[in-house]
Amino acid sequence: MIGKVSGRLGYRGDDHVLIETAGGVGYLVTCSDRTLASMPRPGERVALYTDLLVREDLMQLIGFLTLAEREWHRLLVTVQGVGAKAALAILGTLGAEGVARALSLGDAGAIRAAPGVGPKLAQRVILELRAKAPSVLAMGAAGATPAMVSGAPETAPEQAPAAPPATATAAFPAPGADAQARADALSALVNLGYGEGEAAAAVAEAEGADAAGMIRAALRALAPKG
Repeated sequence: MIGKVSGRLGYRGDDHVLIETAGGVGYLVTCSDRTLASMPRPGERVALYTDLLVREDLMQLIGFLTLAEREWHRLLVTVQGVGAKAALAILGTLGAEGVARALSLGDAGAIRAAPGVGPKLAQRVILELRAKAPSVLAMGAAGATPAMVSGAPETAPEQAPAAPPATATAAFPAPGADAQARADALSALVNLGYGEGEAAAAVAEAEGADAAGMIRAALRALAPKG
């Protein structure tokens, strides 16, 4: 499995880039429109997290700016009728945070905004993935860390957790795994657009063994009543 490609940008195509590595090998990496728009000029350094798609007639590297984007893509392609191209279209239209918000709120209309995604397929995405969204949201800041930071490849290990936002640590200052899980849950809810106060109150009352469970419980508490 090729999990990350770093090097210099050879060129940018309509739906892919060529990344030239230090060993002299150039990798063709398929990307969403959003990822393509973030690419630097040819010759500059670039890094992308990747997934290798293997079919009988094709081996294709797909590139992502963050680990969270890669995980959303992996979830999206588990839905019947959503291939790699459609999943990239959804990510390219909404971004990782937009996909998280659409799934958490059950907003099929947002998913339908992606090119080539009809109403039935959008509804299927919501129905099949809404319950799975907290597992990716629980990645918190670690999932949002880009593969390339300030023009240089990220040097930290791929799975190294980033420090939680200051708002999260302030809301839950106590040490321990439970406090960290609540901090990650709060950060995820704030990223979804909830106010810090209402999100903190929901997380404080949420019961769960980990951040994903707390996010599910908090989302149920924050859902409109009636």
